[in-house]
Amino acid sequence: MSIQQNLNILKTPVSNNPEKSPFNAGETMAEQTKKLTVLLLGSGGRECALAWKMAQSPALNHLYIAPGNGGTDAYGENVDLSPLDFDAIAQFATEKGVDMIVVGNEDPLVAGIYDYFEGREGSPIIAGPSKAGAALEGSKDFAKQFMVRHGIPTARYQSFTAETLADGEKFLEELKAPYVLKADGLAAGKGVLILDSLDEAKSALREMLGGMFGKSSATVVIEEFLKGIECSVFVLTDGNGGYRILPVAKDYKRIGEGDTGPNTGGMGAVSPVAFADETFMRKVEERIIIPTVKGLVDEGITYRGFIFLGLIEVGGEPMVIEYNVRMGDPETEVVMLRIASDLLPLIEAAARGNLSTMPLELDARYATTVMVVSGGYPGSYAKGKVIEGTEECKDAILFHAGTKREADGTLVTSGGRVIACSAYGENLDDALAHSFKAAGEVTFEGKYFRRDIGSDLRAIEEALGMK
Repeated sequence: MSIQQNLNILKTPVSNNPEKSPFNAGETMAEQTKKLTVLLLGSGGRECALAWKMAQSPALNHLYIAPGNGGTDAYGENVDLSPLDFDAIAQFATEKGVDMIVVGNEDPLVAGIYDYFEGREGSPIIAGPSKAGAALEGSKDFAKQFMVRHGIPTARYQSFTAETLADGEKFLEELKAPYVLKADGLAAGKGVLILDSLDEAKSALREMLGGMFGKSSATVVIEEFLKGIECSVFVLTDGNGGYRILPVAKDYKRIGEGDTGPNTGGMGAVSPVAFADETFMRKVEERIIIPTVKGLVDEGITYRGFIFLGLIEVGGEPMVIEYNVRMGDPETEVVMLRIASDLLPLIEAAARGNLSTMPLELDARYATTVMVVSGGYPGSYAKGKVIEGTEECKDAILFHAGTKREADGTLVTSGGRVIACSAYGENLDDALAHSFKAAGEVTFEGKYFRRDIGSDLRAIEEALGMK
């Protein structure tokens, strides 16, 4: 099916019943397909939100989460498996009759879990890209080259190694502050430095190439700084040109209010995003999504799963900051709320390569999430703090991230980002009020959360006359 045919399908109205199949209007998806036994890999808030959504599906037989956390067991069965132990995963999948593996985080994808299972008789299908596709996140240099090859708008850049350090310093001199340096490989979300002085940038380049991030910074990408407002666009694609655009979200990375302090894994998120209107999203689809999906097909790269587009609006024009090869966190915690359709058949269709006829319906309400984190995060922080008050949260959905259950059932902290307090609202203020209320009700020693999530979007809505 051509990209243009796919676009035509996207513009075709679909039934208001998210369970209705496009193949036979008289039957539900669950009635037409075998119920699925699913293994979800991961342990964070993203995986908790995915588990929450998939557990609602009438097409689900049983959901396993490996390793899961203190909240995912409300939606399925936690199992003690490492997402990177492919042999153990294969054995478990055989024993439990797993039909599909949904990969939550990037590490197994970059390590090649799709390729490990591909072609194995009786193996589960994998919702996620091949190792070659996962290089869009696993190598920033590869991602930038891919964008250039396919005319996808992104910041000017060059890549350097220790052997070309002098050239890297000269390139920095050509740019204006601030200076953006990115480790080529995965660095646990810490491989991007934004520096205000040229001397600091040169020093950081030497340190990165000298092993600051281990092998991940053996190559460093230097790019020009783009000034604008960011958003996250998520696409589900099937490797054959079929795709669906999921709800747009905006996350908040800095630890401090007013976007101050060091970067974190994400302190909150909002969907929809006021400036990502129909005009903006048409540009995103035509200039970024279609060339990305088509480029993967044209290059023979197998990609059947989620694509995260980290975008920035510069003068009304969308540009790509980065690709991720999975859903974002904490954006997933709002995106899942805004998907009205049954998600599981959509993921299965993407994994099987036949997404193009599947409908996707969205919830028009706002969704917000506020992340409650451990004191000291993103630096050092204590673990094992008793969490209370979760039963008091009646107006929000709590997606657990850094939590675990002790042997006696006590819920305790086990990570920096602890719980994402997610909520619906008819408008932005209503949703935020519910999220902030829940963030106040969840208690543990040293907890912290930002109280300004969404304030920038509120100002934009007012400027656009949306209030």
